Amino acid sequence: MVDLSWMAFVMIVLASYRLTHLIVFDKIAEPIRDIFLKKTETETHEIKKVPKSMFGYLLTCYWCTGVWTAIFLGFMYIIIPSIAKYLIFILSIAGGQAILETFVGVNIKKTEMYNEKIKQSKE
Repeated sequence: MVDLSWMAFVMIVLASYRLTHLIVFDKIAEPIRDIFLKKTETETHEIKKVPKSMFGYLLTCYWCTGVWTAIFLGFMYIIIPSIAKYLIFILSIAGGQAILETFVGVNIKKTEMYNEKIKQSKE
């Protein structure tokens, strides 16, 4: 069994969250995702990107990618901790920041919407 502190566990979780988000949603990984996706037109003439294969599905499924990033980071931590600790450290900071930004960003948008409603009601 691997000796894993709570801090290391939380950092791996945050790192996995951020790496998963980077792969599935972030613009920087879009060229990689696009290799495994094809454009199709819906009945409403909307263009959507859909997976060409199971690997394409993996790159667009948050839950699937999350499992594989957890496996990747977990094995890295066990097999080559001297390298993994730096990657996990950076990704965990970015993951924590992303979670905070989501929370703060949502509240800022709610505040802006509330202020807009107040302006409209005064007019």
